[in-house]
Amino acid sequence: MGQAFIVTKEHRRFTEFANAVRKEKTIGICHGDAGVGKTQSARRYANWDTLEPYMNEWGPRSDADAAFYALANRSRTVFYTPDVLPRPKELVREIGYWHNKVDSCIEEHQRAIGKVTGQRAHTHSFLELLIIDEAERLTPMALELLRDQHDRTHLAIILIGMPGIDQRFRHYPQLYSRLGFSHHYRALGRDELLFVLDRHWKRIGQALDPEDFTDAQAIAAIERITRGNFRLLERLFPQIARVLKINQLETITDDVVEAAASILVIGD
Repeated sequence: MGQAFIVTKEHRRFTEFANAVRKEKTIGICHGDAGVGKTQSARRYANWDTLEPYMNEWGPRSDADAAFYALANRSRTVFYTPDVLPRPKELVREIGYWHNKVDSCIEEHQRAIGKVTGQRAHTHSFLELLIIDEAERLTPMALELLRDQHDRTHLAIILIGMPGIDQRFRHYPQLYSRLGFSHHYRALGRDELLFVLDRHWKRIGQALDPEDFTDAQAIAAIERITRGNFRLLERLFPQIARVLKINQLETITDDVVEAAASILVIGD
C-alpha cells in the first residue's frame, strides 16, 4: 500500500454503500472476488493506514496528535481482520480494544472543539461503524456476538467476504433478518482499467494513448493477464518498472508486460 491510492468507481460505490450502512445503523455485506479492492477501499474509508500505526504506538501526546484525532472523528470507523476461527472472547476483546482507542481519539477531538466538556458518560460511544474483513473466518458464535452487539448498541457493521458469503448468512436467521444492504464489489471494467492504467503510465513519466498501436497492445496484454483484478494490477506495475529499468527501456510494450508477468505467481 505504498503507492498512492487510486479512487475508482468501485471505491466510490463502496463509500456510498458504507455511508448508507452507517446512516441507517444496520448490518451490510460487501462481497467480491479476491483482489478486486474490497480491503483497500475499506481501509481507505476508515483511514486505517494512518490511524492503525498511530494507535499501535500510542506514546506520549504531542501537538501532532490533533490531526489524528480529527481523522478518527471524520471516519468514526474501526477496521478489523479476525484470526482464522477466532475464539469468541478474543474477538470481543480485540474489537473492544480498537473500539476504545478510536473512541478516545474522537473524544479528544470533540473536547478540542468544545463539544465535550467535563467527564464523558462511560456508556456513550462516538464510534458509528465496524468493518470486519475476511468475514468467512467468523464462527457461528462470533456472528451471534456481533449480532447481539448490534442489537444492544445500534453500531453499524459491514462484513466483507468472498462471493457466496451472503448465501452463507441465510443459515443464521437472526443475523440475516438484520441485513440492510448488500454490495457486490466488481473487478475493473474497461473504462476503469484505462483510468487506472493512465495513472500508472504517468508515474513513469509517460502518457497513455489507447489509439497508439504499442500502447493498445500493452493494454490488451494487461487486460488479459489481470482480468481487471486490482490487486494483481498493483503487483504487476512494480515489475513492469523493474523490467524497464533493467533493460534500459522507456516504453511499456506487450513484451515488457509479458516479461513482468512472468515474474509473478498468477493464479485463476
